[in-house]
Amino acid sequence: MRALAIAATGMNAQTQNLEVIANNIANINTTAFKRSRAEFTDLIYQAERLQGVSNRGQNSVVPEGAQIGLGVRTAAIRPLNIQGSLTNTGNQLDLAVSGRGWFQVSSPGGETLYARAGSFSTNATGQIVTSDGYQVLPTIVVPNNTTAITVSQTGLVSATIGGQTNPQQIGQLTLANFVNEAGLMALGGNLFQPTAASGPAVTGVPGDPGFGQISQGYLEASNVDPVSEISSMIAAQRAYEMNSKVVEAASSMAGTISNLRVS
Repeated sequence: MRALAIAATGMNAQTQNLEVIANNIANINTTAFKRSRAEFTDLIYQAERLQGVSNRGQNSVVPEGAQIGLGVRTAAIRPLNIQGSLTNTGNQLDLAVSGRGWFQVSSPGGETLYARAGSFSTNATGQIVTSDGYQVLPTIVVPNNTTAITVSQTGLVSATIGGQTNPQQIGQLTLANFVNEAGLMALGGNLFQPTAASGPAVTGVPGDPGFGQISQGYLEASNVDPVSEISSMIAAQRAYEMNSKVVEAASSMAGTISNLRVS
């Protein structure tokens, strides 16, 4: 009975939907996390009677036909790259991007990765790095005797060195943009990798047309809306229950046929 298989695809789709919602809720306090949304599409259709063909070879044409859908599948899990709210931390190396743009990070293998999370610090040699120790690009080294670091909205990094009154420029942060941000591959650890779907990175100075600005002393919060996620979770649960009812009904009908055969 096809209804069993069709309902099974619906239950599988809602299971994946719930997994996406669960990941959103789990990362509700993850810096710069972008929530995702599961998107579905119907499967192929089985034609019992084709529309538009002649009726029994006569001039009359079948107006509608009969097609039975075979279920649903997950088409995509779309990240929603909506700006999260900015939280004031007071940390001089906490940086947030207001608008479009990604920080550039060097992986241990030398590959350039991308991140929205700007919770940076310095390593033993004074280089600005991520919380996992990955070097921020372009490389910026903070002198040992620095008393204060200033990052402008355009990404200009200056350091006030002990014994001096005027800050000196020590580097320039740049941002990267992508034609299709949804095409980036999430690697975990707030890091992303470009793919053929995202297109290559286009770098620029913060504040330039198409690029966001840097806010020093702030972090971008997750854009997860708890109320929306709870509503989506309830909807997924109800849809799963309805599909399970279809399975029960189809199983009961199949059992009725089996009993008729026995009798």
